[in-house]
Order: sequence, then structure tokens, then C-alpha cells
Amino acid sequence: MSEQIRRVVIVGGGSAGWLAAGVIAADHQIPRVPGLEVTLVESPAVSPIGVGEGTWPSMRDTLRRIGVSETDFIRECDAAFKQGSRFGGWTDGGGEHYYHPFSLPQGYGEANLVTPWLREHGAVPFAELVSCQPQLCERGRAPKQVTTPEYAAVANYAYHLDAGRFGPFLQRHCTARLGVRHVLDHVTRIEACDNGDLAAVVTGAHGRIEGDLFIDCTGFSSLLLGQHYGVPLVTVQPQLFNDSALAVQVPYAAADAPIASHTIATACAAGWIWDIGLQSRRGVGHVYSSAHMTDEQAERILREYVAAGTDARTAAALAPRKLSFRPGYRASLWQRNCVAVGLAAGFVEPLEASALALVEFSATMISEQLPATRALMETVAARFNEAFRYRWERALEFLKLHYLLSRRSDSPYWIEHRAAATVPPRLAGLLELWRHQPPSRYDFHRIEEIFPAASYQYVLYGMGFRPESGARPESVQNAALAQRCFAEAAALGKSMLAALPANRALLNHLQSYRLQRI
Repeated sequence: MSEQIRRVVIVGGGSAGWLAAGVIAADHQIPRVPGLEVTLVESPAVSPIGVGEGTWPSMRDTLRRIGVSETDFIRECDAAFKQGSRFGGWTDGGGEHYYHPFSLPQGYGEANLVTPWLREHGAVPFAELVSCQPQLCERGRAPKQVTTPEYAAVANYAYHLDAGRFGPFLQRHCTARLGVRHVLDHVTRIEACDNGDLAAVVTGAHGRIEGDLFIDCTGFSSLLLGQHYGVPLVTVQPQLFNDSALAVQVPYAAADAPIASHTIATACAAGWIWDIGLQSRRGVGHVYSSAHMTDEQAERILREYVAAGTDARTAAALAPRKLSFRPGYRASLWQRNCVAVGLAAGFVEPLEASALALVEFSATMISEQLPATRALMETVAARFNEAFRYRWERALEFLKLHYLLSRRSDSPYWIEHRAAATVPPRLAGLLELWRHQPPSRYDFHRIEEIFPAASYQYVLYGMGFRPESGARPESVQNAALAQRCFAEAAALGKSMLAALPANRALLNHLQSYRLQRI
């Protein structure tokens, strides 16, 4: 039990496997500093689940951390800039919409912006008053200029990317630059030690591959944690009903068509449609509950959505890809010397694009807390499990908020989402509290919250939630500070709109010219 941890074996590739490999290899300076080996075993017959991914701004830090050129990443992964999400039809099912931008409200943490917003600017959407980013999205602006260095931002941003290209891109970088050993082979058997630890995975052509720590990145099959160790899935389907998706790749109507600077999430009768703009195409998909809608109904709604944005012929020619999933997460993420990352750990649904962010957070904690010896692994595993149970629970609550606040009554799907039995108890308590005060750091007090209080404010007030009138008295000082913040947000928006290029214009520029390296 005092053996040193020298061999990390990652089973499964894709975005999860290669991000984990890259973070660990870069942090531990493989191969320049001897002592740790990272091997990734990947089946040649397994294709990635991803159908076009949205990310969080954390992805900029992750890619920079592992030494990737942002220009190369944008070129090779068909990536585009993302500045938040636009939610349409979620509140009443009509033409209403609101934004959840990546930028914090101007003056966030310094002033209570909600009371003066309601008192003097209630007709203006909350996000549009406290942040300039909804304006940038509405006008299709990029988040930076051609002279802005790699990973630096004028407005906070993340990416939309082609998941089918992202994994191979990371694989090339990790093997050529970071010393990761890549084994392309099928795992035929798993060998365990007498004490229950994993000893090795056995492959068809490369034989036994021994390890001290195994990272399960085998997707929904969860070959190591789920199948070998039998760690059950904690289902969240009583709270969030979606378990199916149909995805298509939609061509742009013209080569110079605008590229949206945000994810578009449009609510439907029993689910919602994502619309993600890449450089060469759009990734569009319908997420829905199989208990409330048939696959045929879901496909018809998806084709109608695509036809409205292109034409009937384009929509009719598409061949949707069907995905099914069990929404939930593993009861334990780290068992003995095996830890799961990505879909092997769990998946709730694509709303708010938390999947890759959880991969990043997992890889970072594994790398930074990598136990020196097997004897220390139990302590690290317990800490990891506690941290990620907390994150999964908070993610469930935040996603549930979108459905719970809806006033739609056009289908049982939306009505049942508001039933008290489907609401996590902690979220129910917070909603009662928020009738009297805005979400704040006291509600989400950890340093690394998955969704900050600002995100809850954007969704709450974007969907029409209003605190009780006069519930919180306002000081003269707060009123003056809030007005100054509103004015600063407006001025910032005006200057950015004048200075920032269109999203497509900047992306086209990067096909011929490189961003400056920091």
C-alpha cells in the first residue's frame, strides 16, 4: 500500500480521455521529468459520442495549460467563439427570450443590482441592463480583436467546437509534445489484484498494460467503474426527464452567413433544441423525454426547426443521429485505484454545456491531487468524491431551475416539471429565500462553485422570477452605486460594439493569420 504512483493508465480516448491525459502530462512535465508515465488505451472501433460541443471559458485556461496554440485549435477543430446562451420560449412558449452571458454583471459583488433594476428599469431585461454581452451576441460580435493575443479576451468567451475533430487534435498534441503513450487497441479483459485494486487492462495486440492509477474514460459503458466495480448510477430522471436526443449537421445557407456568438436553446413541447454555430456548419439537436414524445414526433419538430432557418429541401435531406442516455451520475467517482471522468462518471443533459467543464475540473483535481503513494489514495479519493458529488448536485439544481420557472402549460412535460415532488429540496428552500433577497455568495460559498450566484440571477430574472415587492429596503449608497454600474455597462457595450469585429470576420481572419502568442 506504500507503492509510489508512477503509471497512470487512461482507458478511453475522445475529449475526456485526451483532456485528462494532456492536463496530467503537462502538469507533471512528462517526459522531461522522469517518474510518471501516462498511457492512453483507446479502442479503434469506438467513435466519440460528441455531436458538436459547447464549452465554458475554463476551456481557454485548460488549452493554454497544456500548451495548445489557440489559433491551431480554432483552425483544426472548426471552432467558433461563444459568449453565452440565448434561451427562447422557455418562459411562456412564445417569442420571448433571455440571455445567460459569460460576463458577470457590472458591479457584481459590490452592489445589490436587483432592487434598483426592478424599481427604475424593470422594463429592461436584467441581463441587458447589467451586462453588455447580450448586445454583442445580438449583433454577432466576436469577443476579441485581431490584435488581441491568444486566450486573452475583450469580452469573456468560450468555444463551440467539433467534438469529432477535438479528440484527434488533442491526441496529436499529447503524443507529439507531452510524451503520452498511445495504445490503439481493444481491452479484452481487466485484471485485479488480491486486494481489489486494478492491476492491468489486457489488450488484444499489446497484451497487459499495468498501472497504479486507472482513469475510466470509456463513455456511457463505464467499463471500469460501472461494469468492473459495479458502482451504480444515481438517476436524476425524477427531476430532469430528458433521456434522448436527435442530432444533425446543418450547412450554412451561404459561405459568408453570420456565425452566432452564443448557443441558441429553443424550448419545445417536450424538450428543447440546441443550435451551435461552428465555422463550416451548424450543429443542431433536439433533446427530449421519451416518456413524453416519440422519436417520430421529435424528428418532425427538429426538421421543422431546421426548415424555418434554411429551407424544406435541406431539412428533408438530413439524417438525424439518435442518442439515448440515462441521466445521472455514479454514486462514487473514485473507487480504490480507479476514477471516472466524462460520460463514464455521468451525464445529465446538454443544457448549459456542463459536460466538458466537468471533465476539465476532474482532470485538474486528479492532476493537482495526484497521490504520491497508494497509501495516500484513499484520502484523495474521499476528497474527490465529496467535491464531485457536490458539483453534480449543484448542476442538477441549476438545470432544474430552467424547467421549474417555466410557465408553459402546453404539454404534460412542462406541467410535470413544476410538480413539488420533482424539485430538489435544497433548491426549493433557496427559491423561498430568493423571494426576499437575490442569490449571493452566501448561497454558493465554495471557491470553485460550478455555477456562481450570478448565473442564478441571470436565469431567475430572465425567466420572470420576481422577489416580493419591498422585501429588501435599499440604502441611498446602494442605489447610487447600482446606477453607476448600469451606466458603466451601457458605456462598455457602446465602445465594444464599435471596436469588435463580427464573429465570422475574426474567424475568417484566423484562417490566414495567427493570433499573437502570449
